[in-house]
Amino acid sequence: MARKIKSGLIQMSVPISEGEGSIAEIKEAMLQKHIPYIEDAGKKGVQILCLQEIFNGPYFCPGQNSDWYTAAETIPGKTTEIMQALAKKYNMVIIVPIYEQEMPGVLYNTAVVIDADGTIVGKYRKNHIPQVAPGFYEKYFFKPGNLGYPVFQTKYAKIGVYICYDRHFPEGARELGLNGAEIVYNPSATVAGLSQYLWKLEQPAHAAANGYFMGCINRVGVEKPWNIGKFYGTSYFVDPRGQIFAQASEDNDELLVAEFDIDLINEVRSVWQFFRDRRPETYKKTVEL
Repeated sequence: MARKIKSGLIQMSVPISEGEGSIAEIKEAMLQKHIPYIEDAGKKGVQILCLQEIFNGPYFCPGQNSDWYTAAETIPGKTTEIMQALAKKYNMVIIVPIYEQEMPGVLYNTAVVIDADGTIVGKYRKNHIPQVAPGFYEKYFFKPGNLGYPVFQTKYAKIGVYICYDRHFPEGARELGLNGAEIVYNPSATVAGLSQYLWKLEQPAHAAANGYFMGCINRVGVEKPWNIGKFYGTSYFVDPRGQIFAQASEDNDELLVAEFDIDLINEVRSVWQFFRDRRPETYKKTVEL
């Protein structure tokens, strides 16, 4: 029997940003803007929903304003509790990327995985933290992840998470495959002009190289006062052959919904035996410090 999955991705612009309200007000406005889209996903029968990187705020990393440390929150906490209730209401798995405070001064770029019954299955912390000028000063805000590349067994599928800059590193994408991921979600914040040419190259390549599905999310719009460029949306789903089969617009707030058959993974891996034919004993250079 086919294992059909209906999945959704939400790409969103910020309603207010730095200088237009307090950090608490900015976060609340973004949360409230998302809720109707999350509700819509639930009503449409979406089984697994993923939100964008640090979904309940702007991408504040173009600056180095320590006030944004106050945007970090504990897990569980207010935001995850709201998402847990929505997950349970709609019997829907939700991947919730937020700014995490493990303890004062220890902050991570994290995605929380909430199962369809509302329980927190686990979390992934972004491993690769960029410091790329101009506009991506993430080492000022985030400690590198320390949880490896976990795969979460949810009600509907085994899912992994890779966050934004992670997508430039094939090593973690392979580990997610080896750990059993059937779908990998990559919530991102990426602007035109820097790495847009890679947006539809790297992730389809990861999907094909590892024989899994991916859901790739990017926010939309230009965010003041940083104005580092246009977040160009075009969130998409890609299959284990590396084919993009559903894509959102460049400019609009949007819920992208797609249905696909997880059994395609078996079909593809029966042809391309990449995991069988690996030679890890020859790859020592890749892990030398």
